[in-house]
Order: sequence, then C-alpha cells, then structure tokens
Amino acid sequence: MTNDVQAPVTIDRTRLLAFDLETTGPDPRTAHVVTSALLAIDGARKHERTWLADPGVEIPEGATAVHGITTEHARANGRPHADVIAETVAGIRRGWREGRALVAFNACFDLTILRRWDPTFEILGPVLDPFVVDRATDPYRKGKRTLEAVCEIHGVRLENAHEASADALAAARLAWKLLGALPDLAGTDWREVNEQQARWHEERQRDFAAYLERTGKDASGVNVEWPLAAV
Repeated sequence: MTNDVQAPVTIDRTRLLAFDLETTGPDPRTAHVVTSALLAIDGARKHERTWLADPGVEIPEGATAVHGITTEHARANGRPHADVIAETVAGIRRGWREGRALVAFNACFDLTILRRWDPTFEILGPVLDPFVVDRATDPYRKGKRTLEAVCEIHGVRLENAHEASADALAAARLAWKLLGALPDLAGTDWREVNEQQARWHEERQRDFAAYLERTGKDASGVNVEWPLAAV
C-alpha cells in the first residue's frame, strides 16, 4: 500500500487523532470490538466520532463490568462489527493524511486488534503511545501504569474511565503534556518517533520476560513488538 503521509513530518501536539477501543476481552488475539472512538483535536476544538458494534459474540460479564455494555444492548443497538472496523481504519488513515499523530494508550493492544480484523491495516504515520513514553521516561516509578494511574501522576483529567471517547481524550491530554516535556521527541521525524517507541517497548518487555524467567514463570506470552504484534 502506498504511504499517504508526506515526509518528513514532525508531530504537532495541537493536532492529534486520539483513539480507543473497548472490547470483549483483554487478549488482542481473540477480542472483538464493542466500542470505538476517534477524536480529531485541533487545539481546544475536537471532532468526535464513536461507534457501538455488535461484536457477533457474547460479551463476557467481566468485560461488561469494565465498560458497561451488555450483549443484549450491543445486539439491539450496535452496527455490524466489520463496518465499525472498516470505518475506524478509514478514519485513522484520514487522520494521517491530514498530518495528525495517532494517540492511543497502550497502542499495541488496540492497533493489533484492528490488524487482526483488517489485515490491510498498516502504520502509515506517527503513533504516540503515552503508556510507552511514560514507562521509558520514568522507568523506576513504583505503582500501576494503567491509564487512570498515569493520568493521576501527570495531573490529567480522566472522566468516565473505560468509556472509549473519554479514554481517548485522556490519552490525548497525556500526549500533549508528554510532548511538551520532550521537545526533542516532538521535533523529530515521525518515523524516528515510532522507531524510538518500538525500541523502548522492546527493551522494557525483554526485561520483564527475563524477570519472569528468573522467577520460574512462563514468559512465552510477553510481546516485544510495537505498535503491532503478531496475531
């Protein structure tokens, strides 16, 4: 597929495309999409698009407890799963053509799900993952690295957690703050920004796998790839 993004492109933290999925489960190899959100952000203005999908499978009670959406509600009100995937991917590609950085917290989870359902999906532009950047720039901080925890550390508002558009907006706010504190990252060609995050992620995950092995635990499920994992 032809790269639609003009090179070189640096990241403008005032023009972002924030993205989040809520799904049927925590494993991108098996998860189906329940909700999807894209927020095109231009300074203080944002244009939001959200989707409710009928995932085509039962939504487990554990997933419903997280995002609040039941199988019955999704079946009665949701769009076809394939349509939601296609329109989300089209929206991301459009954002890249417009010169936006795609922001997603723990991007590998959401983007791997898109690739699984649409094998034509490729990384054609900048991706900014506050989860990866926060771990790399403050590696020794104790405590959780969930979206809620990282938002609290950086003084970012997160309203209605685990609702896709709210999580996407909080991720964008985190990206804005992190890029402001890292002008060298913001001023670098997006390809190097993506590559740097991939290196950070791989280093951290290999360290984690080594820890699991030292403690006699199975490390075979540790993913070192970013922003797309093999599925």
